[in-house]
Amino acid sequence: MGSKLSWAANSFNDRYTGQSGLSEHWGSKELSALLYARMANSNFHLVHHFSASLLIAPKELGRMTARSCQNSLRQCLLLMALFFLAGQTLAQDCGSKNVPCLVEAGEYHIAIPAEWENGPTVVHLHGYGSSGAKVLGNAGFVNQLASRGYALIAPTALPWHDGKPNDWSVRDGWQIYPRRDLIFLQEVISDAVNRFGVSPDQILLTGFSRGGSMVWDVACHSPNLALAYAPAAGGFWMPMPEKCSAPVNLLHTHGFTDPMVPLEGRSWHNDEVQFTISQADIWEGLQLWRNANTCPSNATEHEISDGIWRKEWKCEYGSLELILHKGGHGLPKGWATMVLDWFEQLGH
Repeated sequence: MGSKLSWAANSFNDRYTGQSGLSEHWGSKELSALLYARMANSNFHLVHHFSASLLIAPKELGRMTARSCQNSLRQCLLLMALFFLAGQTLAQDCGSKNVPCLVEAGEYHIAIPAEWENGPTVVHLHGYGSSGAKVLGNAGFVNQLASRGYALIAPTALPWHDGKPNDWSVRDGWQIYPRRDLIFLQEVISDAVNRFGVSPDQILLTGFSRGGSMVWDVACHSPNLALAYAPAAGGFWMPMPEKCSAPVNLLHTHGFTDPMVPLEGRSWHNDEVQFTISQADIWEGLQLWRNANTCPSNATEHEISDGIWRKEWKCEYGSLELILHKGGHGLPKGWATMVLDWFEQLGH
C-alpha cells in the first residue's frame, strides 16, 4: 500500500505541479492551498462523491483537508494520494445506468461501445418526467447506436418545481426553472470531452418531446454546441424567438396525428400554479429555420414510403429536413437509423 500511495503522490505532483520531489519543494501551507484549490474547482464531481459518502459538505471537506495539510506534511501527502487514486477510479467508473457522472449543475449517463475512441456521440435529451438512467435502460436504443459506432450521452433534467417531474428549462414563459439547461448541457459535453475523449466536432444532439423542444432551443440560441440536431415530437414554445443565431443542420421528426404536441401547437394550463404555456406551430418554427439557413419556401426533395413522409430543403447554409410519420406522440420504426444516415451524409 505504501508504494502505491507513493506512486499516487508523485503522479498527483507531476500532474498538477509539474515538479518532482514534492516534499523538497512544497511546505504544508503550500500543499494545503494546492489541494484546496484542486478540490474547490476542477474536481467538483470528486468532492461531491467524497462529501456525499461522509455526509460532509464539499467546502467543509476542503477545510478539513487543508487543516490536515497544515498540521502534518505526511498526512497531507497521504490525503492527496488517496484523493488522486479515487479520482482515477471515479473518472473510469461513472456513467453507467446506475452510476451517473456528476458535473456542477447536475448529472449524466454515458454508454460507450467497444473499440470506440474519440468517435461520434449522440447526446439524447429525454422526455418530460424521464431521466438519463431510463434512456440508458432502453437497451434497443443503446445497441442501435453502439452497432453504428456511436457513444450515447443521456443527461438528466431537474424537477421543474418542488415535487414535480423532471423537465427541461425550455423557453416557454415559465421563469422559475431551477437551472439554465443550456449552460448545463455545455458542462456535460465539456466534462465528457475531458473524461472520456468525446470529440466535440462529432456530436449529434437529439431529444424527444420536451427534450425535442430543448433541442430546438439549443440549436437556435447556441448553434455551435453540436454538429447537428435531430429533435422529435417537440418544437418551439411561445413566445417564439424572432430569429436564430446562425444556420444549423437540423432534421425534425413528428407524428402526423400527435395529440400531445400537435403540429399546429396548443396551450396547456396548470391549475395548481395558475400558469398557461403554449406550444408554437411547428410549421411556423420551420419557417424560422428556413430563414436562418437561407432556404427556399418550398422543399426541393420529397419522399413517401411505408408511412413516412420526408421533405428536404436545399439551403445556402446548413441543412433542413422534416420527417412526418403516420403515428402520434412517438418515434417511427427505424428512427435511429434514419437519423444516423442523415448525420453521416452531412459531410458529403
